[in-house]
Amino acid sequence: MRAAVLHETGQPKLDVLDDVEAVGFGPGKVRVRMRATGLCHSDVSAMTGVLPQPAPFVPGHEGAGEVVEVGDGVTGLRPGDRILVCWLPPCGTCPSCRRGQGQLCLAGFINAGTPNFRRPGGDVFGFAGTGTFAEEAVIDAACAVPIPDDVPFDIAALIGCGVTTGLGAAINTAEVAAGSSVAVIGCGGVGISVIQGAGLKGAARIVAVDPIASRREAALRFGATEAVAPEGLGDARKRITGGEGFDYVFEVVGKSATARTAYEATRRGGTLCVVGAGSMDDFLRLNMFELFFDEKRILPSMYGGGDVLASYERAIALWRAGRVDLESMITHRVPLARINDALEQMRTGEALRTCVEI
Repeated sequence: MRAAVLHETGQPKLDVLDDVEAVGFGPGKVRVRMRATGLCHSDVSAMTGVLPQPAPFVPGHEGAGEVVEVGDGVTGLRPGDRILVCWLPPCGTCPSCRRGQGQLCLAGFINAGTPNFRRPGGDVFGFAGTGTFAEEAVIDAACAVPIPDDVPFDIAALIGCGVTTGLGAAINTAEVAAGSSVAVIGCGGVGISVIQGAGLKGAARIVAVDPIASRREAALRFGATEAVAPEGLGDARKRITGGEGFDYVFEVVGKSATARTAYEATRRGGTLCVVGAGSMDDFLRLNMFELFFDEKRILPSMYGGGDVLASYERAIALWRAGRVDLESMITHRVPLARINDALEQMRTGEALRTCVEI
């Protein structure tokens, strides 16, 4: 079958090959025919080495498709079922799951260390234990979440990660209060979802911050009350909050520099919500006095900070009701053969979110 493969970490482009095989099918597994996958910045971060991922690997973790085959012991799924890929499925039995924090379940990471593809030259990993930049993938049954027939595959793929992460950060983690002021630093697909989540919660002012003009324009269409380049954040803070700082600031980039900027833009007693996935060697520096004296809440948000299965259902319900706009987030569609064009558009910010049709 065809799949996009990264041979070495740091390689700038993917090779679309037709000699890749999905392996590992057996008890507790399902074989999925991918129909659509989103191109998420986490895929780029894994390619560059910001996020840990052994190579060679097939990127992609934001996918949707149809079940082709189910292994022994799998219940609740059958061939022909339409599913989205959950790259971090809750096991339901670990301490985190029992506390209602399934997004912190570590069971899914076990799969990340086992190759689920193979080429004539050897084993190939799937990013985050999945690897959706492929025509087929073998994944744990828990990773295959059934979706209703009225949800298109491209919309389902977005819900599988970016939308759930962004909406959840605003709704679950930060619990944005009605009438509050919000700033969102980083307005790609996840940041746009944060903006929509903050709007759902009733934020009065939502400032989108991004260096790319097209993303600032998009943020206004999705509910931001104004959009500024990074150098305009200080002026927006003065105009909107009288210099006090925003009630909520979301960092959706994954860098210590922008997290520090976000901290400084947050009012005393306000909330900094860290959504971006960064590198293990990139450290955020805070002094102990400001940490004590400012009493700012620093809340990381992992995969939307809540029950991911319930979050999927909520996102679908909001989409059906017209409360969130997911169709307009997909500003570019490409076949798998043109995935490197899509990568370049993500790097330059020309596309808000790309759907790869497989």
